[in-house]
Amino acid sequence: MPETHIRLIAPSGYPHDRVAMTRGVERLREAGCVLSGLEVLDRSEQRYAGSDVERAADLNALATLDVLPDIVLAIRGGYGATRLLGQLHYDALRERLDGSNTLLVGYSDFTALQLALHAKSGLCTFSGPMLGADFGAETLSDFTWRHFWDTVRKPSAQVEWATASDIEIDVEGPLWGGNLAVLCSLVGTPYFPAIDDGILFVEDVGEPPFRIERLLYQLHLSGVLGRQRALVLGDFSQCRPSGYDNGYGLVDGFGQIRQASGIPVIDGLPTGHEPDKFTLPFGVPARLRVAGGNAQLSFGGYPHLPPQP
Repeated sequence: MPETHIRLIAPSGYPHDRVAMTRGVERLREAGCVLSGLEVLDRSEQRYAGSDVERAADLNALATLDVLPDIVLAIRGGYGATRLLGQLHYDALRERLDGSNTLLVGYSDFTALQLALHAKSGLCTFSGPMLGADFGAETLSDFTWRHFWDTVRKPSAQVEWATASDIEIDVEGPLWGGNLAVLCSLVGTPYFPAIDDGILFVEDVGEPPFRIERLLYQLHLSGVLGRQRALVLGDFSQCRPSGYDNGYGLVDGFGQIRQASGIPVIDGLPTGHEPDKFTLPFGVPARLRVAGGNAQLSFGGYPHLPPQP
């Protein structure tokens, strides 16, 4: 069986939990993977995994490697990817990666790179597990592990989940999204893709409910939500109301956006800062069907690993 080559990149925060990073490396090796780019685990500069130049070079190097890796895996999120957007070699990355089967995978702050690479290079990336928090978790999520490998080894996939949304829809469009705060931070910039009739998924962590509503209003008032076929809500972890909120919470904020935007809003998608998460390709054709409290999302046409013998 051919080994899977995973190249680590560190576009955002430094690897503060070295135990988790080491555990992730060991698990991937036990699964038959060969890892490169391990030097990024030894870098730190203030809150970042190295200087802006070093972190941008991790990505730009993909345009000149003699042999591309199978998977390019972010070690963690945090903050810092936005600082790199003006330094990336988009034309060269498109020329080298477009049509290849190399998978770029991450979430949270990695959303900034996903948006920019799609807007400037037309590349498909993946919202999925990272080295430390997921593959290196003290208790590995079997859900996340199985879905990751099931997805990246096939040209298409389908996921299902229970939703509290009581509407029935059947829509098609490009699947895209990621961290809500990062998405909103790039609205109005050259790094925000112009995607119409899409299926937009969002998630976030540590933001109070009123800030979540405000961020969604930014997408609404800027016209982004109105151009989508549906908004799909992922996990909103540690997004707790305060006493001042006087009973207002996430459900109220989501209800307000549902009313204001006029588009279907579907909840319950396992994506974000929880142990269980789907692996979702960014920018590929997808179909979302919801009925009777069950949501089904199918997608295909994305880079994938060669079939196993």
